[in-house]
Amino acid sequence: MRKGDCCRRFEAISDGYYCKTCDFFVHKSCGDRSSEYIEHPSHPSHALQLLRKPGHTRNCNLCGISIKSLFYNCEICNFNVHMYCAKYPPPQVIDISETHHHKLNLYKKPNYIDCGDKCGKLSYEFSYKCQECDLAFHVDCAWRPSESNLPLEVNHFYHSLHPLKLVRGKLPDYSDRKCRLCGRYIGDRLFYHCSSCNFTLDMRCVLNPPQQSLLNLKAHDHQLTLLPRLDSFTCNACGLKGDRSPYVCFQCGFMIHQDCLDLPRVININRHDHRVSRTSVLGVVKSVCGVCHQKVDWTCGGFSCQRCHGYVVHSKCATRKDVWNGKELEGVPEETEDIQPYVVIDENTIQHFSHKEHYLRLHVNGVLCDDNKWCSACTHPICLQSFYGCMDCDFILHQNCAGFRRMKWHVLHNERLTLVINEAEPFRCYACDRWSNGFRYHQGNITFDVRCGSIAEPFLHPSHPDHPLYHTLPDGGIKICNGCKNGFYDVLGCIEDDCRFAICFKCATFPQVVKHRVDDHPLSLCYGEKASGKYWCDICEKETNPEIWFYTCKDYQASLHIECVVGALSLLMPRSTINPWEKSYEVVLNNSASRPFCSYCELRCIFPIILKRLGSSDNYVCSYFCALFCI
Repeated sequence: MRKGDCCRRFEAISDGYYCKTCDFFVHKSCGDRSSEYIEHPSHPSHALQLLRKPGHTRNCNLCGISIKSLFYNCEICNFNVHMYCAKYPPPQVIDISETHHHKLNLYKKPNYIDCGDKCGKLSYEFSYKCQECDLAFHVDCAWRPSESNLPLEVNHFYHSLHPLKLVRGKLPDYSDRKCRLCGRYIGDRLFYHCSSCNFTLDMRCVLNPPQQSLLNLKAHDHQLTLLPRLDSFTCNACGLKGDRSPYVCFQCGFMIHQDCLDLPRVININRHDHRVSRTSVLGVVKSVCGVCHQKVDWTCGGFSCQRCHGYVVHSKCATRKDVWNGKELEGVPEETEDIQPYVVIDENTIQHFSHKEHYLRLHVNGVLCDDNKWCSACTHPICLQSFYGCMDCDFILHQNCAGFRRMKWHVLHNERLTLVINEAEPFRCYACDRWSNGFRYHQGNITFDVRCGSIAEPFLHPSHPDHPLYHTLPDGGIKICNGCKNGFYDVLGCIEDDCRFAICFKCATFPQVVKHRVDDHPLSLCYGEKASGKYWCDICEKETNPEIWFYTCKDYQASLHIECVVGALSLLMPRSTINPWEKSYEVVLNNSASRPFCSYCELRCIFPIILKRLGSSDNYVCSYFCALFCI
């Protein structure tokens, strides 16, 4: 049996037209009866014309699956339909009770999915979804022939010695329980098996087998042939090991995984500012991957940056779902170069894009901390840092914050972020989960405050001075932050052997030195210490754990909770007005002679920044949580 390149139905391969050179099969019924033009109810406006091959990437508008060969097309509307979908459009609702106990609905929004059939296929298409289980299936996996319509034996050209028998249930113990061609785990599903040769094919490879030979110039310059056998090999495209059925070039010894044939040529990844391009030989000796930071085999293929010599990435790392957005950029013009955030007027004066009406003058700050000077970008006070101050108003930016790029990539998001200046309403940072109303990096529904958004690899932090930190891939599950001792999937960690150091984005962006009314001296961030006896916080008057990061004044051996020192609203700009949940508040400094009571929790507000209800004289709240429930 063979799935036709004409209509995607399954029929005997002898009943049709087959090109051995191209491995192209058309059912006899499709070839004899297909009309060049058809009228179709899914597109009543215009007639559809039968075409041979898409000139560029197209997807069927009825099932979402990529079109490889024959299809019907409307040139006016760019409407495309597989031959099979033209005759048998996928139903909106299907019942596959043998596989899943709920009905599935066709979801017409293409996406990469984790298929409930565990097929291992990565494709960008429509899917069938179960609303009750939040489970999705590829169209091909869910909408397949029933067991009663399948032959009990098939003669398959990848195993011509014996017929393959249809089996439901577990494979024998001597089998590795994987398909010989694709390596997918079979489990207790339908499959075809030859017990004499221990040769097993899953339904996908029986009904739609990989091509015996192909010419894919993106993968290799010569024709490739599938070698359907168990044999260990190293893939020349990705440098990783394989154990079965590679495509081989007998002319030059090139070997490649089947799923590496369609690797993209030019892509953006969220670890690098420039595009990276696929190359057949990396050629950079003693290089490490820019994503996993492990060594790469420089004699194999991968991705490299054409601008940054030595920057290389494993093929599999570059195309991870949490690294690449799935967009092939070959032939797509590159975006305009990143616009500089300011124009230099002279060596001490700039004009920043966020404050075009006035010039900003550079000041070398010698003041420990000034409660009247707050950076509009990061919302932190000016403490021993050089800053740009407006020559005509109170607008201020740290010198470092003034240089934040207007567009950048971030390790926690797969699309390019844009720097956005202050807006009226606060936002919640995607990385550290704190509220802020300063500058933000934004794209879609993802927003970072500028401190978290500006973090790039390698990241240097004084808590771990010996080694740089990198965003650790979430394969290993939850990591424990050395700063707060809480667990996170996304952390900045050390990649050195036997070093488990990691910090969360919140701890990574705490200020190193702060000023607080509890002490006349500056407070420094202490990275925990082993100590005996009890420690007490002078602000909340509760016990502290010295192994968790805290602020301290070395002269007086104080140990103050970080949350008590910086507060829950530390990223809100003082004197600004916010309107959470249709309530208007002013962000104020908690610097009066006596701390006010919170209107909700009825405790003294201990944080340095609190909210005051507009139009009232003594209605305060100490956090966003209290503002939510306060009447």
